[in-house]
Amino acid sequence: MHPAFSILFFTTLAGAAQGLVFTLALAALFGLALAPGFLTLALGVAEVLLAAGLTASFMHLGRKTRAWRAVLMWRTSWMSREVIVLPAFIALVGLWWLSLWLGIGAPWSWLLPVLVLCGAVALWCCTAMIYACLRFIEEWAHPLTIVNFTLIGLSSGLVLACAMAALAGEARFVQVFGPCALVATLAAWAARVQALRRNAGIRHKSTLQSATGIRTQKLVQKSMGMSAGSFNTREFFHGASLAALKNMKLGFLLLAFVLPALLLAWGLASAAVLPWLLAVLVQAPGLLAERWFFFAQAKHPQNLYYQVVS
Repeated sequence: MHPAFSILFFTTLAGAAQGLVFTLALAALFGLALAPGFLTLALGVAEVLLAAGLTASFMHLGRKTRAWRAVLMWRTSWMSREVIVLPAFIALVGLWWLSLWLGIGAPWSWLLPVLVLCGAVALWCCTAMIYACLRFIEEWAHPLTIVNFTLIGLSSGLVLACAMAALAGEARFVQVFGPCALVATLAAWAARVQALRRNAGIRHKSTLQSATGIRTQKLVQKSMGMSAGSFNTREFFHGASLAALKNMKLGFLLLAFVLPALLLAWGLASAAVLPWLLAVLVQAPGLLAERWFFFAQAKHPQNLYYQVVS
């Protein structure tokens, strides 16, 4: 598939924001003593990330004035459900930030964290199911898609939260959630590797023989059936070489998981601020590369008809 950069930025930014808010909500519910200024600032950062992700998602639309119609199919479409859940989640985060800024106490002090926890999980589920429900793209049609979206979002959010806490001098927060960030990163790494192994071993149901009805074993396509490119040739194939795909895979495994895990271990052992900041800076491009590979590795069956330019 051809990765749209607007979707790459949306899923990466929104996932990190969900993980950040998820972490802050757990800290609030567990009664972890935090400076009010830190919690307000962190929620503000999450809100900015969500708004930036929402803006990026609009860039992917052909006719932006008709975007509101996406909610009409909420009974059957996971994308429609995402369109409903995302603004609701942004509103909940904003409401929590406002309650802290105004100094409003119970019941909002525990109710809003519970609601944003539920909202983060629902948004992860909706976003992942947009791809996991597509049975004809076998690389996505698996529970690992949901697992990976959730774990990668948790990892990036936890790393960002701990980096902000370390910078703000919230040592207790780092002591509690630092190990969680390392565990989430290692779990996300393991789940992503498992998905890569599964996808590499897929024997696709659709073949040239099934697509054309010609049952001979030796079947080679010589022409894509047109003299120039089309929407099908542009949007359903990334155009990158096998070497580029291999380098991208090694790159995102290193930047999104291996190096951040090493930096997190360094941060936990030394109680220094620098490793946490470096982990955020290293992981960010790795997450974008991971999401690019997620789309590029998917093989749309229609490409069986558009393989070769004569």
